[in-house]
Amino acid sequence: MEIGFLGLGIMGLRMAANVARAGHQVTVYNRTTATAQAWVAEHGGTVAQTPAQAAAAADVVISMVVDGAQVEQVLLGPDGAADGARPGALFVDMSTISPDDTRRIGAGLAERGVAFVDAPVTGSSPKAQDGTLTIMAGGAEEDVRRAWPLFEAMGSLVLHVGGLGQGEMVKLINNATAAANTLAVAQALVVGRATGVDLGALVQVMSAGSGGSAMLDLKAPVMQEHDYTTLFKLEHMLKDVRLCLEQARAAGVGFDAAAAAGGALEHGLERGLGEADFAALLEAVEAASGVRL
Repeated sequence: MEIGFLGLGIMGLRMAANVARAGHQVTVYNRTTATAQAWVAEHGGTVAQTPAQAAAAADVVISMVVDGAQVEQVLLGPDGAADGARPGALFVDMSTISPDDTRRIGAGLAERGVAFVDAPVTGSSPKAQDGTLTIMAGGAEEDVRRAWPLFEAMGSLVLHVGGLGQGEMVKLINNATAAANTLAVAQALVVGRATGVDLGALVQVMSAGSGGSAMLDLKAPVMQEHDYTTLFKLEHMLKDVRLCLEQARAAGVGFDAAAAAGGALEHGLERGLGEADFAALLEAVEAASGVRL
């Protein structure tokens, strides 16, 4: 297939590479043209100067950007992908944005005769690199099936989770839960340090038992070293938690654990750690307790 790929950030450049490796012809667009040129030099394909140009020959256009405003800009804005879309094109947004934004953008695309699927991903940059992301797709069955070969190039678990916007909702709940689990890990480590526990033994016991979690395995080692090398930016996790809480409030329910994690992430943002990995929420726990690992 001919693919237009919009957004070559930490995740996007790796995901686009897997699409190209699967044998698809890829035209890439990135706000920083030098990034797109470097990607093409390594993987082949074509650099587009605008999203509309990237969409001109594409069967499927994939967007992977930061937020709803950016998705709307690259798809529906001036020189957006919708301006260049060929008849029968399918747009797939793999960003993490509000389900409300997804449905509104989908309505705008439908007016132009463009089909739309939301398919956010979970799994940080190493999984994007090796094509083992989890992908949760929302949209009409026939549209999701059209994109399925591309999803299989980027992910090892692909699920059609419902109508348009439901992929985003599943992703937001997942990320908010991940943030809450990460806060619990940080608090457990600080309690362990304060009470004189061997942290290595604590983590080993928790990993083997009911206290285990993916976030324990991924974040406990780097927290102990205060190594916040970015796998997923703190500011992006905070965005996702806020979006999840907005949807929860609109549905009339609470998510207290996610709200607490949001507070810790906000503390990290205030300390200038927005570009760091979200494991840096440890700094909020340490500051509140007066205990440093």
